[in-house]
Amino acid sequence: MAALPVEILYGLYLGVLTGLVPALIAWLLGFGFRYLTGITIPGLGVVGLGVAIAGLNGGLLALADPSLTGSSSQLRLTIALLVVLTATLYAHDQGDKMGAALPHRISLRELTKRTLSADVVELVGGRGQVRLSVTGEVADLEGYPPLPAGLRQSIAAETWTFPADLPLVELESRVAAALRTEYRLVEVSVTLDERGRATIAAAPPTSGISKDLDPGERAVSVEALVPTGAARGDEVIVTADGHEYDGRLLGVVEPEATTNGGAPTADEPAPVCDHPTRGATGGRARVTLAVDRPPATSILAADTAHIAVRSRGVRREFELVGLLRRTGNRFRRVTVGERSDLAGVTLEDATLREAHGVAVLAIRHGSTWTIAPQESQAIAAGDELLIVGTTPSLDAFAGVAA
Repeated sequence: MAALPVEILYGLYLGVLTGLVPALIAWLLGFGFRYLTGITIPGLGVVGLGVAIAGLNGGLLALADPSLTGSSSQLRLTIALLVVLTATLYAHDQGDKMGAALPHRISLRELTKRTLSADVVELVGGRGQVRLSVTGEVADLEGYPPLPAGLRQSIAAETWTFPADLPLVELESRVAAALRTEYRLVEVSVTLDERGRATIAAAPPTSGISKDLDPGERAVSVEALVPTGAARGDEVIVTADGHEYDGRLLGVVEPEATTNGGAPTADEPAPVCDHPTRGATGGRARVTLAVDRPPATSILAADTAHIAVRSRGVRREFELVGLLRRTGNRFRRVTVGERSDLAGVTLEDATLREAHGVAVLAIRHGSTWTIAPQESQAIAAGDELLIVGTTPSLDAFAGVAA
């Protein structure tokens, strides 16, 4: 028998040499079972298998084998066995942890984290920004009606400016969200290249003004004196024949903007102020209002109507958005896919904050938005989620939701 240090070194060498393959197999078993089934294999069974693979008789029972205990190489074999046990158990534990942490659905584009080319970055105020534009013709989405020619041209003429340090996946998401908000598109697909050129396919709105009406509401059109700056979505008080009714502004047609100074002609489209950020110039105009069914008849029968815009007060939600952004959080809208693990479960069962590090601010099911949904709110395939979280968490969750 050699000296004690030499025996220890021999044991470590033999353990490392014979423990590589068992450790690799233990890692594969721990990772594979946890990732595919969500089940953790008992560590004792994996360790026993690893020791058996290493060639020691009977796995863990080899510690009591007479051929080992009575051998002159007893010390080095015991150390080798301990090394194999430790390596196998550690590899199994790491594989199990990795299988639990790795998202089940992740796209290659999210992994690559492609960014824009440095040639298209502009320095403004010491910060890099990029201007995105549409390249080629705006395509139609399969399964949806074709885009009207005017809408197609308007989308093709759009440009957007964003910070240059955002990955392409985030930029595509922001452009798609801007198009949905601006044109109320049913669906839109955006693909960006490294030069900031956007390839867009979109589906037109499936309905016109009826999409903006809540259940029980009716749209009425009257001529009235409109305050300067009134815009679509403003809550108003309509005074008709001495009675006041609550309503919501859907659009303004300004006759003074037409060439004849009055109502638009048949060949002249009416200038409609229905954009949420562009207010009316003020004056007498024809307005479209959303009101409940009973007041609709009274307003239409009235000889004159007056409109007063109701104050909404200070928008504290914008302060909250700014606070969240300053702490490193971002917002994103994601759609739940048919094969997503989220489809068919409630927010409580999904444990989005614990499992994915994101919080759901709102859910759109069909055409109805639910703000600050309860834990019992169910998630269905096709639902759109407005979520908040850090950029890495949002990127990872987007793959899970899809």
